[in-house]
Parts: sequence; C-alpha cells; structure tokens
Amino acid sequence: MTEPSAGPGAGGEYDGRVSKVGAAFRRAADDGRAALIGYLPAGFPSVAGAVAAAIALAEAGADVIEVGLPYTDPLMDGPVIQEAVHRALEGGVQVTDVLHTVETVAAAGVPVLVMTYWNPVDHYGVGSFARDLAGAGGSGLITPDLPPEEAGPWLDAAARHGLDPVFLVAPSSSDQRIKLITSACGGFVYAASVMGITGARSSVGGAAETLVERVRQYTRLPVAVGLGVSTAAQAAEVAAFADGVIVGSAFVQRLLSAPDEAAGVESVRQLTADLAAGVRGRAS
Repeated sequence: MTEPSAGPGAGGEYDGRVSKVGAAFRRAADDGRAALIGYLPAGFPSVAGAVAAAIALAEAGADVIEVGLPYTDPLMDGPVIQEAVHRALEGGVQVTDVLHTVETVAAAGVPVLVMTYWNPVDHYGVGSFARDLAGAGGSGLITPDLPPEEAGPWLDAAARHGLDPVFLVAPSSSDQRIKLITSACGGFVYAASVMGITGARSSVGGAAETLVERVRQYTRLPVAVGLGVSTAAQAAEVAAFADGVIVGSAFVQRLLSAPDEAAGVESVRQLTADLAAGVRGRAS
C-alpha cells in the first residue's frame, strides 16, 4: 500500500495557520456545541437559487457549507440528491457555475467546501482546480470516491493552495484504513453513519458513535457525522458524540418540495434554524 502524501497538520494547520474549516470547528467547540454542516448542489433549482439557498444556510446557523458539483453518474447519492443533480445538469450547470457559487457564498463569511466525485476534477486538471477553487475563496474538497493512496497529486495541490482535503470513513473501515484515511485528511474527518447511499432516515445508524470513537484514536481532527440526519432531534443526538453534524438530503428535499425558488429558500432557512438549535441543545 502506498502512503498518501503528507496533508496538513493534525489540527488542520498549514504552516502554523489554522484553516477556515478548522477555525469554524474550534469556534463551535468553544461554544460548547457541535458544528452544523449543510450540503446543497450547485445549479439547483437554478444557479441563482442554489446561491440564495446556500446563503440562507449560512445566515440561519450553518458553520460550514458543502457545495455539490453535479455529476452525471452519482452512484453514492440517494434519489433526492440524484433528482436535484439531474435537474441542475439539465439546466446546463458547469464547473464555472460551481466556482461562482463558492465565491458568492464564501463572501458571506462561511467556509465553503466543494463535494465532488473525482472525475470532474481530474478532467478539469488537478492543479488548475485547486488554484481556481482557492481563488474563489473555497476552503477545500470532499472526495467520496478518491482513495487516499491514489490522492497524491490532489494532496500536493491542496497543500500548495491551503485547501482542506476531506476523505470519508465508514463503519466497515478497518482500523488500518481509518489510520490511513485520517492521515490524509484536513479540516475534519467525514464519518458516514451508515452503509449505503445518501438520504434522510428515520434514525441515525447505531454504528456512528462507535465509528467516531474509533476515528479519534488516530487523529486530533474534528469528526463530523453525515448520511441520514434530517431533524433537530437527530442533530442533537449526533452532536452528543460528534464534533460536527452533516445534513444534505433534508435540505435538498425542501427545495424539491417547494412551489417556487423563494419558498424553497425560506424552507431551507427554517430547517437550518431548527438544526442549529439541535446542535446547540446536544445532550451532555
């Protein structure tokens, strides 16, 4: 097995400077709570509508925002996100629209990560993507299908531009694999609470807390849990043992169900406020 190139320091630092994502987690910890991380795909319900919804996330209490880069074959995504991504692609969304979304949302004062399958980045050019993402004010990249042992070029480019490389661990990950993945991460470690595709669930997988405990044996980075959270009660449940709570499909569903863009943005804002209250009311 080839070891990945060295990522940022264990605290999410680059040459002594804490990344924007790392700083957001520290502020949440100083407040005695978990961070709230919200996901929305760029270009849905339109480019402008996605920007408005993401800014609503930031204004209503999200600490970090993930902007999804629409992809033609999103195998790891559930039906809600697949439908939104399909509509975004039908609307003609491009990588330049994703970067515009990042730039506009980052200007609102919240760290923004792009979540994407690896192929679009590889096609764009790894160095060029890192340069343009950093130039747009982006804070990093979440790459669910990029194994860290194959991520050397991306890790090098991310380090040059001060971007956080975020990788995923799962309940099925061996201890050896968790050690490898966390050694390559920056900003935080993304812990998938359940096996399977994305989507809101009636309960968060029971393996999530155990997974967080296992990850903490190998890193001082914050650990955020995603896949399945959709209510304030679930957010509070996860916030009791994790450093961050990631919500995606529930926000996207609000946009899908809304009669128009304005109503969708307002619905996203209301859900964000509820979830923000949830992470602030976490059980001790």
